[in-house]
Amino acid sequence: MLGLPDTITACLFDLDGVLTTTAGVHAHAWKEMFDAFLRERDEPPFELPRDYVEYVDGKPRLDGVRAFLTSRGIEADDDLVHTLGERKNELVLSLIRTAGVEVYEGSVRYVEAAREAGLRCAVVSSSANAREVLRAAKIEHLFEAVIDGVVALRDGLPGKPAPDMFLAGARALDTPPPDAAVFEDALAGVEPAAGAASASLSGSTAPVRRRR
Repeated sequence: MLGLPDTITACLFDLDGVLTTTAGVHAHAWKEMFDAFLRERDEPPFELPRDYVEYVDGKPRLDGVRAFLTSRGIEADDDLVHTLGERKNELVLSLIRTAGVEVYEGSVRYVEAAREAGLRCAVVSSSANAREVLRAAKIEHLFEAVIDGVVALRDGLPGKPAPDMFLAGARALDTPPPDAAVFEDALAGVEPAAGAASASLSGSTAPVRRRR
């Protein structure tokens, strides 16, 4: 029923765009933040979906800021990167708190079915706001572990597209990486899912595209 190999014992879910509809919230927050910055420089606006998908989707916030600024030939010094990153985060939090968070009902049913089948489940998200989003969506109780931007900063884990966060997710569930399936909607997430496989000693993770 789950469509997974028999060897899979754990599921690692991205959050935005896989479990919740907040990918669109993030995309519009990126655009609002960058457009205000670019207007001051008389530069063309941030383009959706192209710039979002190519430079920021699935990446840690500051890495996304750096990638986009570099694409426009703008020097990405640390002060500017942090200022823009904080502004984007403020916009996202405001939208989440005022509009709430919607889930993909099909994804939630899938997580519930995975748990009923005895699979262990965790969230692996670049967002530093993952726990707040999970609480707002009322699905935090479905997951044994959350590896997010806060954990990555605390433990010195490189963000996506490095595989380290997925490997940490597998460790948090006491699961060998080859026995974990990854559910992602962004190339910046699918690539490290495969990378986590090659980083393990005995097999490969099973990266899975978005399920809703």
